[in-house]
Amino acid sequence: MKLVYFAWVRERIGKNEEEISVPHEVTDIAGLLDWLADRGDGYAAALEQRQVIRVAVNHRHVTHDTRLPADGEIALFPPMTGG
Repeated sequence: MKLVYFAWVRERIGKNEEEISVPHEVTDIAGLLDWLADRGDGYAAALEQRQVIRVAVNHRHVTHDTRLPADGEIALFPPMTGG
């Protein structure tokens, strides 16, 4: 599975994207965010307020209770701000 990070999520994690294998017990987006937050300080900082993180699966925005796809791309975005 490919993860893509944007804006301050990317800055805090320290990478633009990565390929990962998710444990079989992680079945939805909320579980993925919890699992990622345990991967290190950068992930924990990026996902400290994970309820505000927007997620797209294969280029479609989804809610945190969406089941993980078997494969594909998951993008994590911070909230948008106006200006």
